[in-house]
Amino acid sequence: MQARLLPRKMRFAGRINGRDAPVSMSPDTRSRGVRMPRPARRAQLLEAAQEVFVESGYHSAVMDDIADRAGVSKPVLYQHFPGKLDLYLALFDQHAGELLDLIRAALASTTENKQRVAASIGAYFEFVGRDGAPFRLVFESDLINETAIRQRVDKMSQDSAEAIAEVIKEDTDLPDAEAHLLGMALSGMAQICARFWLVQGSSIPRDEAARLVATLSWRGLGGFPKIEREGSGSEPG
Repeated sequence: MQARLLPRKMRFAGRINGRDAPVSMSPDTRSRGVRMPRPARRAQLLEAAQEVFVESGYHSAVMDDIADRAGVSKPVLYQHFPGKLDLYLALFDQHAGELLDLIRAALASTTENKQRVAASIGAYFEFVGRDGAPFRLVFESDLINETAIRQRVDKMSQDSAEAIAEVIKEDTDLPDAEAHLLGMALSGMAQICARFWLVQGSSIPRDEAARLVATLSWRGLGGFPKIEREGSGSEPG
């Protein structure tokens, strides 16, 4: 099982909640000379850049290849993005934001904390399994020593851990700092396990793999003191 690149017929047009949204486009969309609205062209360039970055890595990717993949001239590419780093940062921000949205939606999907932890771990598996392998830009960047990327990776990790830590604090008597540390641990475990599951081509279905990791996580949390609520009883792991 491997992450697939976006199908060539899938393109982007417009922006939804500040992010580029995919739409189906005809095969001749990338032909040179085709006029497109600026948001659609920007999204098309980002999608072409993602393909090249995933295939080659940041350092080996060149703007000529991205322009050719998008079917535009280099001047058109530079009208939208002054340089290669600008393209990469735009893609990172888009996909890191999508991952955080998945985690927050998972945590908001139920009020039962065991299921919230499971859903948040499932969000990582969903993100890692997405077409186009955006997780490679977020978790496996060869640009990690670039300050702008390092800061973004750190912020994404902190935001993810904080979201999960809120659930831990609701379910245990742990202080904020300890809950945040455990949130970071769960977040790291989820993304590493999801990447391992994908790269190994595991025969375990995605939902079952996520459930196994979630079970381990919840039973580990079960070793910490629980907050007793009126009318609630202890639930087995």
